[in-house]
Amino acid sequence: MKSNAWTEKFMRGVFFIAACASVLAVALICIFLFANGIPAMKEIGFVEFLTGKTWKPNNNLYGIFPMIIGSLYVTAGAIIIGVPIGILTSIFMAMYCPKVIYKPLKAATELLAGIPSVVYGFFGLVVLVPWIRQMGRNMKAMGIVGASGNGNSILTASILLGMMILPTIVGVTESAIRAVPSHYYEGALALGATHERSIFTVILPAAKSGVIAGVVLGIGRAIGETMAVIMVAGNQAWIPESIMRGVRTLTANIVLEMGYATDLHREALIATGVVLFVFILIINFCVALLKRRSEHE
Repeated sequence: MKSNAWTEKFMRGVFFIAACASVLAVALICIFLFANGIPAMKEIGFVEFLTGKTWKPNNNLYGIFPMIIGSLYVTAGAIIIGVPIGILTSIFMAMYCPKVIYKPLKAATELLAGIPSVVYGFFGLVVLVPWIRQMGRNMKAMGIVGASGNGNSILTASILLGMMILPTIVGVTESAIRAVPSHYYEGALALGATHERSIFTVILPAAKSGVIAGVVLGIGRAIGETMAVIMVAGNQAWIPESIMRGVRTLTANIVLEMGYATDLHREALIATGVVLFVFILIINFCVALLKRRSEHE
């Protein structure tokens, strides 16, 4: 008994240290970002930094508004493409998929999660960019405004990111659906609901917290993705006129210029990281509010 009690106390201490290490890591990241980024924002000007439309470090012009818009456009496009496909795929795997093809399909979705970002980027560069370029030329020939471009565009980056967030959404959402007690589904059928109606009106609402968690994780990856976006998005620091135009995201801006940045330029890039970090905090805060409202309903 004494040995078991000592083991329990020891493991409790190990878990406590691990939890403290996680909190400390987040705290150190916050301190580093804000300690280096806030002074740069003050020197440039908060309004000028966040709303300025020109990014020319050589001329001491540090406006990241085009990069903010670019990140929002690309992330929104990835959500529109990836979230519905991911949720529907998870429903198929949990409620419809025959056992014969479940294992290969599950392995394929897990393999998607293990593919490096640069491989996704190379696929987008070789396959998606020429396809979007040709589609833009065809649309321009039809007289559609803003349909030109060289293929490096918001649309290309959105499609690629939509593919990249699929394994995260599918994995978490499928687990959430399978965690719903079976009597929920059986009760819906007993009341006369069809198979599809039982899934979409009973099972999915019951698994809402897990579905939201999967979507948030997917959004986090879409916002933070860098290498693949750099390879297909065009990296032009301007506000795009259409989804067929190139764009630069906040993460791409940091990676492209951090290698040679010095003094205020370097601090402005760290301040860009602060803005990105705040975006993630806002998303998590909104999700926490949604969960809290759903618990009180």
